[in-house]
Amino acid sequence: MAKIDLVFRQIDERTRDVALELAKEAIRPDNVYIIDDVRPFTECVNQMLKIPHDCDYVVYVDADCLILDDLREFIETCDAPYVDAYVSDRFRGRLHCGVHITRIDLVRRMAAVDIPKDDMKYVLRPESRLRNLAMKPMGVAKQFRNFDILHDHFQSYRHIFMKYALRELRSRTKDQGVRLRRSMERWAVEDKWCDLKMAKHAVDYARGKVPLDSSPDEVHRFIEALPEHAAAEMARLGLEEKPDFTRGELEDWLQENRGRVEYGASADKPKVFGLGLSRTGTRSLTAALQVLGFDCSHYPIDEDTYTELSNAQYDLTLLKYHDGLTDITTIPFYKQLDRQYPGSKFILTVRDKDSWLGSCARHYFNRPAFKETSDPDEEVHLHMRRFLRAAVYGCYNFDKHRFSDVYDDHVRQVMEYFKDRPDDLLVIDICSGEGFEKLSPFLERPVPTEVFPHKGAVLSRRMLAEQQARSEAVA
Repeated sequence: MAKIDLVFRQIDERTRDVALELAKEAIRPDNVYIIDDVRPFTECVNQMLKIPHDCDYVVYVDADCLILDDLREFIETCDAPYVDAYVSDRFRGRLHCGVHITRIDLVRRMAAVDIPKDDMKYVLRPESRLRNLAMKPMGVAKQFRNFDILHDHFQSYRHIFMKYALRELRSRTKDQGVRLRRSMERWAVEDKWCDLKMAKHAVDYARGKVPLDSSPDEVHRFIEALPEHAAAEMARLGLEEKPDFTRGELEDWLQENRGRVEYGASADKPKVFGLGLSRTGTRSLTAALQVLGFDCSHYPIDEDTYTELSNAQYDLTLLKYHDGLTDITTIPFYKQLDRQYPGSKFILTVRDKDSWLGSCARHYFNRPAFKETSDPDEEVHLHMRRFLRAAVYGCYNFDKHRFSDVYDDHVRQVMEYFKDRPDDLLVIDICSGEGFEKLSPFLERPVPTEVFPHKGAVLSRRMLAEQQARSEAVA
C-alpha cells in the first residue's frame, strides 16, 4: 500500500472543520499536517515544503474544498508525479484547483527550487510557480482527474472578499481575464447581499485599489493586508457574517441538489470515444472532455492496452479507470467498443482535408515506425505505433494519397454506421472554431466558462471570437 500524507491548509474558512473531516475520510492518510492560518500564501508554501515527509504521495487540500469522492483508491494506483483535481466551483463552474496529489520526489524538488526574485508569477501563485520550475527539468507534465469536490461553497463573506480580490489580481492575463469576465457574466446578483454580490464587490474593490501598473512588491503588500481590507469593508457595509458551517448544512444542500451533475468516478456517465484521425483536434477534444468531467485517455501506449487490442480483447483494463479513449486507438475497433460498452457516446473530429494532410506530413516527420531502443517502455510504444498505423492507414509512413483516401473512407464509414443513431454521434470541427457550444449539449453538461482548450491548432482571432460568441449565446 502507498503511504500518503495529508497537508491541510486553512485560513479560517467557514468550511474548515467539515472539510478536514471529509478529507480524512476520502484520503485515509497515514499522517496529517495542518498549516493553520499562515499568510500570505508565499509563507504557507514555504512552511509546507519544510515538512519532513516519509511517504509516497502528499495530498495538499485547501479548507475550501469539500471532498465527496474516495481519493485513496485512485492514489493507490497512481504513478504520475502530479495530479490536479477538477472541482465544482461555486463561482466559476468546472476548474482544477484546491486538491493537489503530488509524488514525494516532486515535493522534494519543489523544496530545492531557488525562489525567484521580483517574479509576479511567484507572488500571485507561489505553489504553482515552484511546481512548474521543479517539473521542467524532470521532463514531465501535470495530469488532471475529475472528482466530486465542492469548491468555495458555503464560505463566509469575509473569505469570499479576500478570495475574489485576489482572483482579480490573478486574472490580469488574457486567458485568466476572459475566464473571470465570462464567470461574472453568469452571476445572477441580487439586490440583497449574497455570495455572488460579495465576489463582485471584491473584484471591483481590488481594481480600484491596485492599478494595473503596480509592482510585484505593491501587489504583495496588498495581498498581505487582505484580512484588514476585508474586515474594514465588512464594517463599512454593516454586513453580518454567516453562522458556523456544519455537516448538517452540507447534507441539506446535497439533498436539495440531488439532481445536480456529478463529475466524480462514481458518477453515472457514458463511455466516450473520439473517432477522429490524428491531427483533427484529438488532444483538444481530450482536454475539453476533461473540463466536462470525462477522464479520457488520449492515444494510450501502455502494455496492457496494446496486448488487449492486438488480441481482439475489448473489455479494456484502461476503461476500468478512464471514461473513454480518443485518437486513432479507437478507430479500428469502434464497432466492437460500441457493442462492449452500450450507451456510449462517439465524437468524430473533422478538419479541412488539405490542412489536415499538411499537418500529418509535419507530424510524421522524424517519427519512425522502426528504430533501435533498449527502453522497454519505448519498445511497447513502437509496437503500438506500428500496430495502429497499419490498422488505420495501411502503411507505416505518411503518404499523401493514401492518407487522403483513408480520411474520406473513414468519415463516410462512421457516418454510415451511425446514420440511424443521431443522438450517439457528434461531428465537430474543432480546428475551425467549434467547441463547447456543440460538445456540452451532446454530453448533457452545462457550457463551461472556460475557453475551449486548443492543444495543437492555432485559431485565428476571428475564429476565437466566433467560438466565444457561440459559447456565450448557448450559455
